[in-house]
Amino acid sequence: MPAADLPPLRSKRLLDQLRERIRFLHYSLRTEEAYVYWCRAFIRFHRLQHPKDLGAEAVEAFLSWLADERRVASSTHRQALSALLFLYGKVLGVNLPWMQEIGRPRSQRRIPVVLTREELGRVFAMMQGEHALLAQLLYGTGLRIAEALQLRVKDLDISHRALIVRHGKGGKDRVLMLPEALQIPLKVQLQRAHVLWSADQAAGKGGVEMPDALERKYPRAGASWAWFWVFPQDHHSVDPRSGVVRRHHLYDQTFQRAFKRAIQGADIHKPATPHTLRHSFATHLLQDGYDIRTVQDLLGHADVATTMIYTHVLKVGGGAVRSPMDALAAQSGAQLHAAVESHQRAVAR
Repeated sequence: MPAADLPPLRSKRLLDQLRERIRFLHYSLRTEEAYVYWCRAFIRFHRLQHPKDLGAEAVEAFLSWLADERRVASSTHRQALSALLFLYGKVLGVNLPWMQEIGRPRSQRRIPVVLTREELGRVFAMMQGEHALLAQLLYGTGLRIAEALQLRVKDLDISHRALIVRHGKGGKDRVLMLPEALQIPLKVQLQRAHVLWSADQAAGKGGVEMPDALERKYPRAGASWAWFWVFPQDHHSVDPRSGVVRRHHLYDQTFQRAFKRAIQGADIHKPATPHTLRHSFATHLLQDGYDIRTVQDLLGHADVATTMIYTHVLKVGGGAVRSPMDALAAQSGAQLHAAVESHQRAVAR
């Protein structure tokens, strides 16, 4: 949507205008923080000159500095460029055809880290409580960590063993199978969450964050049990956008630290993160014979090429390709075994 079709900005300061436009377009808080960070860095790099007074050379100089001096990853480089494109196009309303000509770093598709079933068992054994359940849910469904943390009570249909992801990556919904092994643990988790919800209601502090305009359309829905978090935080916090004090879901950083401790405790030396559970889910499904399209739908990938990366994992570590060293060792072993038997027969005579 071009800036001409957007409502006029009310904020006076540039970065506040950036935030205002991001929120109007319903971008996530994490995207807002990233875009503000890179636009502020761009302004500081050019000694507080206003971006409207800067052109293609200034943008290219900043991006070159990120690549050459800061040595940022290609994904970080693209994020900074996206922030500047948004600033110029959506906030300043400047038509910049030269922005499309700026070179974009080529991303390198890397083989994902995957844990074996035995390693997963060791990791889960090192975790406790809701962190253990969350880890098992990530592996059992292939959810992204943000999708799991943002689950609402209404998104679980335990009786039909279904889980609904609302407004996932790309704004898409999808339905996932709910592992039978997690039905009882999830019921217990809901009971724990209900205790917190009831305490909030009794204290007059009910209400959780609602998506988009639903809070205005259904002002009481945020205080209902159906919209409460499956994994709520144990304390209230201040919403960084609205300043409202209410209960948030578990923080991803808290779970990441717990997962890192579990990896270390399980004596696993792979560079595993919570996202590794999603990689393991996809890889193990393919190993079990499920077709690539089914796995693509479960993961919510728009392009099957993204899912195909997991087929590369299957080609190594006991997959379809057998090393010639194994054939040589088997042949040498057979020759050695025949020689030993021949020697034993000779001795017996």
